[in-house]
Amino acid sequence: MSPEVVAALAGTALALVPATWQRLRHVVTLVHEAGHAVVALLTGRRLNAIRLHQDTSGLTVTSGRPRGPGMIATAAAGYLAPAALGLGCVLLVDSGHAPWAWGAALATLALMLLHIRNWFGLAVVLAAGAVVAVVVWRASAEVQETAALVLAWFLLVAAPRSVLDLWSHRRRVRTRTSDADLLARLTHLPAWAWNLVLLVLTAGALAVGVRLLV
Repeated sequence: MSPEVVAALAGTALALVPATWQRLRHVVTLVHEAGHAVVALLTGRRLNAIRLHQDTSGLTVTSGRPRGPGMIATAAAGYLAPAALGLGCVLLVDSGHAPWAWGAALATLALMLLHIRNWFGLAVVLAAGAVVAVVVWRASAEVQETAALVLAWFLLVAAPRSVLDLWSHRRRVRTRTSDADLLARLTHLPAWAWNLVLLVLTAGALAVGVRLLV
């Protein structure tokens, strides 16, 4: 069995085994909120605050036009960010540029550090930064590649799983404050349709990853 397959299986297990999933969901939330933050800045919005909570929820507050493409892109970016980052890591490792993936991770964490507004969120960002720093400055090239692939596959599998969790949450809870509900208020598509769009896109990224692995 090749190292790439072993890394893929390890990352998949981390996202599917309940014990590890409950602990590592904070990583997914961190990437989710980072997706909101990065796209908000790229579309010209102002990034005001990021919060990560102990129940694995999060909140990114931006300001700018209340409607329009920038707001829609910012709202959609959260659930798509883990899939995009995971697939990007796979492509970077496949092209021999694993250090670029870790460099991008450090830059994103630095951005979040400037805008984190609660103590738990600060602790999560600092812990993630410490792990990434050790990998970047202490690990060999082979370990960096393997770690990047494990992270990539964890995120690729976690992305559609998070969207399915969103679907289940919306069926159980009457409050309509999710990203899908926000997108429904910003567009003509209902929330369930946005939930389906997010699922198709995240599952598509996972399928591309599988194809590259095979």
